[in-house]
Amino acid sequence: MSRIAENIRRIQQEIDEKAKLIVVSKYREIQEIEAAYHFGIRLFAENRVQALLERYEMLPKDIEWHLIGHLQSNKVKYIAEFIAMIHSVDSLKLLEEINVQASKFGRIIPCLIQLHLAQEESKFGIPPNEIKAFFDAATKLSLPHVQISGLMAMATFTEDKNLIKSEFEQAHLHFSHIKSEYFSNDASFKELSIGMSGDYMLAIEHGSTMVRIGSACFG
Repeated sequence: MSRIAENIRRIQQEIDEKAKLIVVSKYREIQEIEAAYHFGIRLFAENRVQALLERYEMLPKDIEWHLIGHLQSNKVKYIAEFIAMIHSVDSLKLLEEINVQASKFGRIIPCLIQLHLAQEESKFGIPPNEIKAFFDAATKLSLPHVQISGLMAMATFTEDKNLIKSEFEQAHLHFSHIKSEYFSNDASFKELSIGMSGDYMLAIEHGSTMVRIGSACFG
């Protein structure tokens, strides 16, 4: 378990204060997550609701849980009471359901809108050519229990660093355009969640404020 502490220390030194480290705990043993927790990590992420609920029950309650995987509208009710941030909002319907469920607990849930930039069709998110229409519609909705805090995107799973760099550049460009057009007076729209274990330093170079790192922490 000291290996986990060493990995996290190295990553924290690399990213410094440039981005928040969110440790992705999916598929990890509880003891591994506890090792990261005891080293001081409080931001963890899961990609499935069922696993998230299991970890939430078993681990300390001062953990801030982030959901980074695809979220079905009918599962929002299970996490609305405690989720710290949802990174993977990809439809107006989902935004509206998050608002409904958050209202039941008197909460405002921070959400990131997921852009689909990767070449894999299997990945979720809103295509770049639809993102303006999405925000045109989203900013007209009454969502008092949702805080749209920024964008999330995943790069293509590839060894081609130039492709990854291009996708991160696109993500930052979209973030900047949306910020200036829709959220210029909203300080809470500030997060760009890009970068994972294999490319987080490249992501930070392109404006990432949150990096989602799993295997590099636990490997």
